[in-house]
Amino acid sequence: MRTPILDLKTQLNGIRGQIDSAINEVLSSTSFIMGPSVEIFEKAMARYLGVKHAISCASGSDALLLCNMALKAGAGSEIITTPYTFFATAGSIARLGAVPVFVDIDMKTYNISVKELEAFLAKNVKRDRQKNVAVNKKTGRTIKAIQPVHLYGQASDMDAIMQLASDYDISVIEDAAQSIGSLYNGKYTGAMGLAGCFSFYPTKNLGAYGDGGAVATDNDDFAILIKTLRAHGGKTKYYHQLVGINSRLDSLQAAVLNVKLPRLDEWIQKRIAAADIYDELFKKLAIRKVTIPFRARNRNHTFHQYVIRTPKRNELREFLKQNEIGSEIYYPLCLHQQECFAYLGYKNGDFPNAEKAANETLALPIYPEIAPEQQEYIAGKIGEFFKE
Repeated sequence: MRTPILDLKTQLNGIRGQIDSAINEVLSSTSFIMGPSVEIFEKAMARYLGVKHAISCASGSDALLLCNMALKAGAGSEIITTPYTFFATAGSIARLGAVPVFVDIDMKTYNISVKELEAFLAKNVKRDRQKNVAVNKKTGRTIKAIQPVHLYGQASDMDAIMQLASDYDISVIEDAAQSIGSLYNGKYTGAMGLAGCFSFYPTKNLGAYGDGGAVATDNDDFAILIKTLRAHGGKTKYYHQLVGINSRLDSLQAAVLNVKLPRLDEWIQKRIAAADIYDELFKKLAIRKVTIPFRARNRNHTFHQYVIRTPKRNELREFLKQNEIGSEIYYPLCLHQQECFAYLGYKNGDFPNAEKAANETLALPIYPEIAPEQQEYIAGKIGEFFKE
């Protein structure tokens, strides 16, 4: 039974009429950049998250970059984050001349470990109370932010992270690219720190039909700064207070997102239901060498990905491929092991949990429209693999 890792065509077929109508409206208006559909989406996104501002931009990567620019991250500064995530998390730091500083992950959630973060701060960081900044005692660089990633759709331990950030006078920028709609103690990811960064890449739970992103914040001044930076650093056309970038969500993508956003919660519930089915199937199979996703009690996992872990990951993936079952490895190499970050001086073994996850995790097909029969076939084949 052929089952892809993701099926976007089925979702499109269910909303095709509304999508075509929304796109045609933009085409007829010829307002392709920052048109009415963009403003409508920004207001709807802010209402959904319960924040004052949602500022759209060209991609999730740009959302992170804009926030780091707004914090004036650059030479002489550092941002603390996880080594187990998509490249843009650290790339948005390094391209400004700032230094990404990695802290190992929690093996259950794959998010940044609060225990490791607390230990790193206690050992390496001092608070300059006169300047209200945190400084790395070893490097002398200013710590501009902690950047937790809510990986695969499950929130990081935000209460603890926010408390640590407050203790050391460090801002928190949430990488919520994979977690729109995820809750932590009743609060949406991306709405707890100084700002939250979202991606609308087509494969995301809320995906456009091209690139797109947004920054969410309750801070009025920060919102103005993000809006200015996304438009070449100018509040008014042709007048530039800052050196910014060109990062605007185009009207066609906003129109698509306006159709999709009201359906997001329904799609999330279907993803959770599909994850429930996987959980039950794997429990019945009782495969000792497979670890299924962990779900913390005080948060809802929205399952952007359903990720299992097994030492036989590579062999299993090849077996699934032979049986026409899609899968993906997110991510096969930790950031501290990437060639472009060799200058940071990390070595293999520095972050054992992240490295173990990179060697053993495998994402299985999950999307709102996946059929229980497909999931039964997938689980059955995995059971067959381990029997052999």
